[in-house]
Amino acid sequence: MSLTKSERRQRIQHRIRKIVSGTSARPRLSVYRSNKEIYAQLIDDVNGVTIISTSSRDKVVGNKGTNVQIASLVGKLVAEKALKAGIEAVTFDRGGYLYHGRIKSLAEGARAAGLKF
Repeated sequence: MSLTKSERRQRIQHRIRKIVSGTSARPRLSVYRSNKEIYAQLIDDVNGVTIISTSSRDKVVGNKGTNVQIASLVGKLVAEKALKAGIEAVTFDRGGYLYHGRIKSLAEGARAAGLKF
C-alpha cells in the first residue's frame, strides 16, 4: 500500500516528534511550509505555549526575492526575536519536510543570526 504525500509527511512528523520536544529553556523551532508561505514558531511543549511566531506573511519580510530567500529572512527574523526574548538555543523540528530548499534556508538563516541548534 503506497502512502500519499501528506500521509508520508505525517508519518515522518510523528517519528520526529517522538524525539524532539521543547522546554522553556530550549524551545522547539517548528517549521510549517505551504505552497505560498513559510511559518516558524518557538514552542514550549512542557507548558504547551507558543513563545514566538513569525512567517513570510509578516510585513517586515515583504515579498521580495525567491521563496528560498524569503525563508532565509524568516529564519533571521525568528532568531532576532528569540535572542531579544533571551533564548539562545533551540531544538529544530523540520515538521516532516526534507531538510532541503526552503527548510534548509530557514535553518541557515536562523543560525546566521545567532541561534544555536
